[in-house]
Amino acid sequence: MPNAVFVAPFLLPATVRFVAAAASLPDVRLGVISQDPEDRLPEEVRAALAGHYRVSDGTDAQQIADATRVMARHLGSVDCLVGMLEQLQVPLGEVRDALGIPGMGAEVAYNFRDKARMKTVFETHGVPCARHRLVHSGAEARAAATELGYPLVAKPPAGAGARSTFRLDNDSQLESWLQADPPGEVHPVLLEQMVIGAEHSFDSVLMNGELVWHSISRYLPTPLEVLENPWIQWAVLLPRDISGPEFDPIRVDGVKGLRALGLRTGLTHMEWFRRSNGEIAISEVAARPPGAQFTSLLSYAHDVDMYAAWARLEIFDEFSPPERRYAVGAAYLRGQGSGTVVGVHGLEVLQREFGDIVVEAQLPGVGQQSSGTYEGEGHVILRHPDTAVVEAGLRRVVEVARVELGGAS
Repeated sequence: MPNAVFVAPFLLPATVRFVAAAASLPDVRLGVISQDPEDRLPEEVRAALAGHYRVSDGTDAQQIADATRVMARHLGSVDCLVGMLEQLQVPLGEVRDALGIPGMGAEVAYNFRDKARMKTVFETHGVPCARHRLVHSGAEARAAATELGYPLVAKPPAGAGARSTFRLDNDSQLESWLQADPPGEVHPVLLEQMVIGAEHSFDSVLMNGELVWHSISRYLPTPLEVLENPWIQWAVLLPRDISGPEFDPIRVDGVKGLRALGLRTGLTHMEWFRRSNGEIAISEVAARPPGAQFTSLLSYAHDVDMYAAWARLEIFDEFSPPERRYAVGAAYLRGQGSGTVVGVHGLEVLQREFGDIVVEAQLPGVGQQSSGTYEGEGHVILRHPDTAVVEAGLRRVVEVARVELGGAS
């Protein structure tokens, strides 16, 4: 029976779902290290734990290592150290290295976390990606813009998703950005050529370096477009059939990229573009489960619990590739305006038209604070065997649903 420790700094609902999945696995003794108190976990999860240790900073490698040593004395050993947050992957790798715990070490974790380093690895191994430069000053940024050409995307090298990401179309926008948020030695910025095309994700499982399962999703539209246009609602579509030759390039280059970064076994979330000429470019990849309800989408598409599947992969090195049974999509309900939710409109129309294919709905409540992100204040997930039905439903949800914000911000 393995002794596993789950590092979960903040016990938010999405994290708790992963912790609960790990705790529910048979023949596992699970301890949790968190910054939040244990009583943030549901009673049934607390009852299933073999231990809990609270730290003041759940992302600090030294504190995680000290807590893991305490857990090892309590459990007898620690055979597996896991966590699903992006900012945890390097600290977890450092602790695994220091304590001799199997799993992804710090060097590989850095390859995934540092996006400039990641793209350098890709270029070295012939993996298609956007040309880039890591800049530490205004002078370096201007030189990079001259070399790479516009449009450019500016992003933090250790960011997650599209947060703190900006599009720069000309010298004037570059200078405005440099005035507002200049790069520095401590806080460099990654400048890369903006790839124009349809954006997708490639979620996959490698075991001993071999691809054993994958999923492909389509973003409608790209997250950067959504960030730049507050009125746009974001949606994600998982087609039922992804076996066609049009996805062969990402199956080949995606796996090539993962191997180049050093991954042997694990679940990853990769974002990539298909250009108008059919060529692809990989944007970035994270060595963790996907966020933004994607793990739920994968669960609905394959009719399995992907939260538990990830936990079993991490703890037991076991994964049973599921069959894709449905097309699935999510529409993210993004408020218009600022402040708190004062009204949600169009839901009665959507219930009448799509009630039979809605499998999950998290609806914004009046008084709820705006999230300030493109993931919005709620979401609706649709599922049907026919991809066209789901795609049409997503477009209708985005067209009809409207979250109104107002009042005090």
